[in-house]
Amino acid sequence: MELANGTEVTEFILLGFAAQHKFWHILFIVFLMIYMTTLVGNIGIILLIKIDSGLHTPMYFFLQHLAFIDLCYTSAITPKMLQNFIRTEKSISFIGCFLQLLVYGTFATSDCYILAAMAVDRYVAICHPLRYPVVMSRRVCIQLVLGSYFMGFLNGSVNTSFTFSSNFCKSNAINHFFCDEPPILALACSSIDFNIMLLAIFVGFNLMFTVLVVICSYIYILAAILKTSSTSGRKKAFSTCVSHLTAVTIFYGTLSYMYLHRGTKDTQEQEKAASIFYGIIIPMINPLIYSLRNQDVREALKGIRKKCF
Repeated sequence: MELANGTEVTEFILLGFAAQHKFWHILFIVFLMIYMTTLVGNIGIILLIKIDSGLHTPMYFFLQHLAFIDLCYTSAITPKMLQNFIRTEKSISFIGCFLQLLVYGTFATSDCYILAAMAVDRYVAICHPLRYPVVMSRRVCIQLVLGSYFMGFLNGSVNTSFTFSSNFCKSNAINHFFCDEPPILALACSSIDFNIMLLAIFVGFNLMFTVLVVICSYIYILAAILKTSSTSGRKKAFSTCVSHLTAVTIFYGTLSYMYLHRGTKDTQEQEKAASIFYGIIIPMINPLIYSLRNQDVREALKGIRKKCF
């Protein structure tokens, strides 16, 4: 890992945003508030599901892990970004950059698979309600969650290892606010064709597979809802899916833009904005989506408030 002048790369410089130098104090306050809201919201969801026995179902088992994953991947990038707002030296060590990309890539991929598992859970609950306790047993739920973490670690470790095996000779300044794979590869002086192909294969497979699982699940769910003669039955069945559909649409829409849109230098700031939305905003709004749109969560919150006050 050497630059053109022969010096070894021991750290990278994170350039951040174009307006970072002028409005750093405003950006720091905004992102600090977002991060604190994310911590409170996701930790709150995890604790609420732990405490309330009425939420000890497969759906909320997956939601608990979704909240944990959101916490992990946003915490991989946000604290360092906040630190660089107030520091003159906006650097990150070589090992720190490696670990940041590894953790981010692992949990971001796991997020895709957890959302797909939640779609399967809704499919079984609505289309096969009598078989639901057997099909979505505790063992099956644990296997789906472990599989999600395994696929995340596989994607994160392979892509991170090959990314940092490149030789960096152009610069050590990363045009981003965290160590993401495309801007790191832009610094490589060796051929990155294999890295790009690897990224496209892994990200493409993970996206296409999980999206197909979600789409197929909701096609069957929609068909089952349309067959329901009762209006109240349709409304109840659809209401159990609204929160998940909202989270899936926002998540996959932003992620697809980030990794399947091959931008030029003119769109680098737009890609950073997409990264902010995906890596920082979505983990904040997921607890809001599931608490405001979910009757069970609202009832559990009311129960906690009654016990406390």
